[in-house]
Amino acid sequence: MEQIAVIGSGTMGHGIAQVGAMAGLRVKLQDVDESRLSAARAQIHTSLARLVRSGKLPDGAPVGIVARIETTTELARAVDGAEVVIEAVPEVLDLKNELFRQLDALCPPETVLATNTSQLSITEIAAPTTRPERTIGLHFFNPPVVMRLVEVIRGIRTSDVTLERGLELVRRLGKESVVCNRDAAGFITTRALAALRLECLRVYEEGIASIEDIDKAIRLGLSHPMGPFELTDLVGLDVALNNSRNLEQVYGERFKPPQSLSLHVAAGRLGRKSGAGWYDYPAEGDTPPA
Repeated sequence: MEQIAVIGSGTMGHGIAQVGAMAGLRVKLQDVDESRLSAARAQIHTSLARLVRSGKLPDGAPVGIVARIETTTELARAVDGAEVVIEAVPEVLDLKNELFRQLDALCPPETVLATNTSQLSITEIAAPTTRPERTIGLHFFNPPVVMRLVEVIRGIRTSDVTLERGLELVRRLGKESVVCNRDAAGFITTRALAALRLECLRVYEEGIASIEDIDKAIRLGLSHPMGPFELTDLVGLDVALNNSRNLEQVYGERFKPPQSLSLHVAAGRLGRKSGAGWYDYPAEGDTPPA
């Protein structure tokens, strides 16, 4: 495997592109707007500089890594020569369906189409294509450069060959994998995290403990690197709300989002990206109180 394409240059997209380039792959990163690609390139440079400062990369490494990443606004150019195309656009099924329809028309039959969805059905995403057997879920975690796991998810018609191809790419990227053999909404981790997040929200709404103490309890008592409110601020409250609503449609009342989450989103408190969520972030780089 020598070349991949990543479609969507947001938090996940540019992170996946960086991981691919760090593993020695040539990567084409596509988005619909040049300003988004410019922001993605800046974030990649910042991430690589941070890795150099921490001693995880030698001084000269970023130059070669960046040289392996080509950015473009043209979808056809992005997928040209790619052995695997990884979609990393927002979690909207209609948007993904339209993109996969285009990818199916542009890519040779042997190209594997992968989606980075954290919860949507691989089978439904693949439905508009003529290659459901060559479509797979590769769910990376935020931030992709740091997080070690990739969930590999089979759709109903995903072939064994495509599964092995996905696992091969994960190994090439230096990541660990788990396989979801059944295309069930939320897979493993999104269901587990959503259940924990929603229960902690209920603990807060019932007045049992403060947001700060719930986060502290989960960090120190359960050895999580972040508490659920801190994590939701990082991921985005709007993303968490959308996840809960999608899971509620499949699994029922147990995933119904609490009112406090809906109200925060309605108020524009979306987390770090908006400067305020469960915590306030008055300046870039601020961290919530421990």
